[in-house]
Amino acid sequence: MNILTDMRERLDRLSECEELDVNAVELLPSALQLSDASLMALLADVAAIANDAERLQTVLAGVAAQRSQRDRGHSGLAAVQGHATPASLIQAITGGTKAEANRHVRVGTALLEDAGMTTDAAPSATEDDGPDAGGGDGGVATVAPASWHAPLRAALLDGRITSAQHDAIRRGLGEPRVEGTTDPAGAAVREAWSLAAEGLIAESSTMPAEELQKRARTVRDLLDPVGAEERYARRFENRSFRMWVDADGQHRASIALDDEMGLWVQAMLDAALRPRRGGPRFVTEQERQQADELIADPRTNDQLAYDLFADVLRAGALADAAEVFGARQPGVRMVVIKDAGGPRDAFGRLVATGHAEDGGAPLPCSVVDRNSCANGSLDVIVDAYGNPLDLGREARLYSSRQRLTLAIRDGGCLWPGCNRPPSYCEAHHCDHYAEHDGRTDIDRGVLLCRFHHMLLHNRGWRITRDGTSPFVLHPPPGDGAPIVLESKSTWKWAWDPPPPPERSTWRAA
Repeated sequence: MNILTDMRERLDRLSECEELDVNAVELLPSALQLSDASLMALLADVAAIANDAERLQTVLAGVAAQRSQRDRGHSGLAAVQGHATPASLIQAITGGTKAEANRHVRVGTALLEDAGMTTDAAPSATEDDGPDAGGGDGGVATVAPASWHAPLRAALLDGRITSAQHDAIRRGLGEPRVEGTTDPAGAAVREAWSLAAEGLIAESSTMPAEELQKRARTVRDLLDPVGAEERYARRFENRSFRMWVDADGQHRASIALDDEMGLWVQAMLDAALRPRRGGPRFVTEQERQQADELIADPRTNDQLAYDLFADVLRAGALADAAEVFGARQPGVRMVVIKDAGGPRDAFGRLVATGHAEDGGAPLPCSVVDRNSCANGSLDVIVDAYGNPLDLGREARLYSSRQRLTLAIRDGGCLWPGCNRPPSYCEAHHCDHYAEHDGRTDIDRGVLLCRFHHMLLHNRGWRITRDGTSPFVLHPPPGDGAPIVLESKSTWKWAWDPPPPPERSTWRAA
């Protein structure tokens, strides 16, 4: 259906709601009278209208950018309206932020490029107007060959993704190294990028744009492990620390962390502040007491993080880790498919990509190799579908080894829309340990964050699984249809389940 027709139908439904068809000054008290069901339906319609309007705005921003090319000089659309860049023009019209205007121009021009609607006179890119766009009114349109971006353009124009999601996927995946070649190898690489884009489009409804871009970067590094090594080295070269005193005499600092140290600092802060941020409840009595003391601490999270950082700097290598961090010490686990890359480069580095257990941040295998050598590794056996080992009913709670396999398989809280990492999650028995004679087996357990674990037990939700099929979340009776749960794991992109079950080995360093 036409986009304006869709918007008109949704607006008609909104106009039928008496609580919203009021004077603007009466809108707030009137909206408070809505029932929960009406509120949810109206929110869905308003969001759909907003997404449709944003699609229109993105396309129009691209056309405006195309008509503001540098080769037109002061006769370009933006210049005629008194603006130096298309993004400045869009920002003035919308009243939004510079980042939003830049995104609309960037995505709009990309849509025109992907559709082959470029002109003979292509402008050079600028910081504000994003990727180049070809011609405008009066230009000679040319037809470009199909690119790997085609699924993204189609998904945005038919409303399956928003412009923010389009931008996140395209910028996260970047450009394949052989995009400009026409040989079979180049075509295969472009096809791989296109398939990755389709997979990310399918996942886009389950995660915010920030997580989607992170997932896209991870997929890019899986597809291009050599490039992952280069990108890691580039970020490592950009590491820096500087201090200054501002006009009020406040000492300030700025740190640019390399990938590995960034993960370590995050793990350090998580270990110290987890009770404040909703960490697992099933801990020892000593850990519970320390958590209660931390929750009662009058300092803000930022102040606690600062004091922890200062303590670590003071203590240095002689620090008593238990005194600084409490019972749970920080550390970074890295996961890699054992022997997946096979060949090594000229420097002897494994040509593959590893990932941090928490969040799945990609790491080149030179980092994994070094940490495996220094700290050892743990093999976790899974079949080709990612189903790990079982330990039965010998223990009431899942062991640390089992929790590691859950982290690899689930990638964090499995609840739809939740992005809590594995270290903030609790292991849930799908079959209650006492009531259903449940086993403490990996294939009968999932990771849930503390909030969703309590919500499930307190509100009558349930998670089931038939054999090795996906886990299914069942709402309370009468509250909706069952929901198939999708893994948040980065590593699920690393294999295609073959028809017969086989066995693979994951290595955690």
